[in-house]
Amino acid sequence: MGTSQSTSVAAPRLLRENTGLCSSSEPLNQRCGLSGVTLGRRPLEPPFDPSVPRLRDPFWALWKLRPLKKARGSSSSLATLRRRLLLRRRRSSKCPDHARYMRELLSGCSLAEVSALCEQYEALAALKDLSVQADLARPPASAKKHDLAALFETRVAADVELVYAGACFPAHRAILAARCPYFRQVLGRFPGHGARIGLELRTPGVDAALFGALLKLLYTGELAPHQHDRPLLGRLADEFGGAPNPLEQDLRYLLETGDFADAMLVFTKGNGSSSSSSSSGHSEYGFSSLGTLERPCHKAVLAARSPFFKNLVQRRNRGEELQPERAGLNLATRIVLDESVIPQRFSSVLLHAVYLDEVNLALVCRPLEGGPTSLEDAMELYQIGRFLELDILSQGCEDLILEMLTPNNLATVLAWGARPYGSAWVYRQAVNYLRDEFQPFSQSPVLLQLSAEHLREALSSDFLQASEHEVLQAVLKWGEHQLVRRMEDREPNLLSHTAHSVARKGVKKRDLSDVELREILSPLLPLVRMDHVLPANAETLAHAVRRGLLPTPPSHMLGGDRDAVRIHAWIRSTSGCAQGVWIRPRLFMPYYEEAKAVLEEHFSQAVDVVRAAVRRPDDIPDTLYMVDERRSLEAASANPAPPLPDPATLSQMVKREQKLRQSPLVLRALSLPLTSRHLVLSQVRLRVVREFNLPDATAQLLENASGLKDQEEAARRRGPFARPLSASQEHLLYSRRRPEADAGADGHLSEVMPDVAMATASFNQLELEESEIELDLGDGYCQQRFFHY
Repeated sequence: MGTSQSTSVAAPRLLRENTGLCSSSEPLNQRCGLSGVTLGRRPLEPPFDPSVPRLRDPFWALWKLRPLKKARGSSSSLATLRRRLLLRRRRSSKCPDHARYMRELLSGCSLAEVSALCEQYEALAALKDLSVQADLARPPASAKKHDLAALFETRVAADVELVYAGACFPAHRAILAARCPYFRQVLGRFPGHGARIGLELRTPGVDAALFGALLKLLYTGELAPHQHDRPLLGRLADEFGGAPNPLEQDLRYLLETGDFADAMLVFTKGNGSSSSSSSSGHSEYGFSSLGTLERPCHKAVLAARSPFFKNLVQRRNRGEELQPERAGLNLATRIVLDESVIPQRFSSVLLHAVYLDEVNLALVCRPLEGGPTSLEDAMELYQIGRFLELDILSQGCEDLILEMLTPNNLATVLAWGARPYGSAWVYRQAVNYLRDEFQPFSQSPVLLQLSAEHLREALSSDFLQASEHEVLQAVLKWGEHQLVRRMEDREPNLLSHTAHSVARKGVKKRDLSDVELREILSPLLPLVRMDHVLPANAETLAHAVRRGLLPTPPSHMLGGDRDAVRIHAWIRSTSGCAQGVWIRPRLFMPYYEEAKAVLEEHFSQAVDVVRAAVRRPDDIPDTLYMVDERRSLEAASANPAPPLPDPATLSQMVKREQKLRQSPLVLRALSLPLTSRHLVLSQVRLRVVREFNLPDATAQLLENASGLKDQEEAARRRGPFARPLSASQEHLLYSRRRPEADAGADGHLSEVMPDVAMATASFNQLELEESEIELDLGDGYCQQRFFHY
């Protein structure tokens, strides 16, 4: 590979050196050693001279590419090659001209309609920004200085007591000895566990509060702002042996040297009868497991970083206090970890994460050959971090998995993230990666590796980066692949892996059962927005309708004014006499850019005038998708309720939501004319819920709490002497606050609601009957089919 690349890069230089195009004044054919060849007309036979080198002769390569039949006398070989390359490039490019299709769609639209479409795209773009922030939200991992500060405040696992100015300060030997030479000398004179040491300082003016602040400085590396008395701090630094080193430097010293260690992490295989590999002295991946691996560490650091180790250290300390023979002895506490839960090869990575907030997979002990990949190690380390409640390790592994995410392992990461022991945060990022790169993925083998659930997750998004024509092609391709796999599973064992098997001889499309294919694609095809397929007469769409794969054909195939139906399927009309059914378009960026270009080119002068004159509905809900939303709400009500957060946490969540509502992105999204307030606030609540590490279903509880907060704020603004709202006023206020929820119920609808909303609300009263209609497939003929209405 490297040789071919270097050769191709150096081709122009070799051309200049061998031919001398820039220096010599001889004819080009003589300088190339082709005296018998006339450049500009193809000769009948090439001359052959063994003395002339042919490897570096570019025109010899042109001669080998000549067609078998005689070319025209007036055609140039270079021009023929150029045309051939352009034709090959044109044939290999399968990407449709999205801009041309969108421009053809908007060619018959008015200024108001193009402006409305652009505003729909702008609202979706603002909503996408909020959705990305909600997907990236997760609880922040606590840094080492914050954990050590909490350790100093809670006094957990303290093994020494310092008495100064009548105040007692429980502390930890390892941290004080590593951070300050003065305390290293003092603690060396009192080696017993739990010793009580009285201190007196020579520096005057140091009270108990300042002494406590100095101790906290050793734990966190930061001093409180009100304690910045530079002359006094300078005298204390001289008495303590100098200013402390950076916190990370001293923690690295403790990790690498093991000085002042009071605990020992023991990685053991357990009893020898647990597995056959343990008796032979080798683990699953070939690592030697003879004996045990012991790593010195410090109970204070372990208890500060992990609640798991904190509870374990507290139990061990209580047990040691009941043993009088251990009093006054500095014996290391042994913490035994099973190899099947935390393998030995992760010991260095685990301790580096605890001490230094680093997750470095290079520290994993790997076999010489074979073994797990880096991605598998990161996934296993994530589970270890969850088990130890070590957020810095689990989130560091999530970041590493995201960095290693490629098209080849996308299906693996999606499958792992969707499992109960996987990472929901990684799953959301992988789904976003699939949505953003769906267009190239649909033309690669990655598509065939995805499951139906992953495809549903991607196709249900308004931000899928692919045209509906490409989405339809991808869904059909995936379904046909699944059908072939089903046929391979059904064939007898006698035929499998033989020349007559399906896997060997293949299956033609005409041999595929349309009934089975429709069954496989039934969860996915309703997610394809057929009315937005461009061009409308696409052969893929017409062929799918002929095969009976679509549950309902597009609106423009059902008769009527085809152009008006197509336009109103993209652009929501404010009048009740619009033809067709409006469906929210996806935020496909080539369509969005072309719509803006059309608006800027043709209507740049009159945009503001028309926007002011167009009558805007007050947040009309998407009534077509409202039925699905109501079904999802009913399904969610059948599931068990999410865990209720405590009142203090719920109050903090409400405050966080109120703060995010004032952010520039949220204010911009709410200011757009066609923005759905409910969708915007839903993304804000999802972000808040994920920041507090709660399930997504808790967003409904946060919505109820925020609604009560809004009602209290509105009552406070009205004042104590304001008249209470009437029933109609309360209904109007609630309908403006929650338009999507009220519009989905059977009952009163807004006067500006489009006719399709009334049709959606009356679905329960419709009777299904079979009728025969003519479908216009856009290819010059019609087809009669039966559909249920």
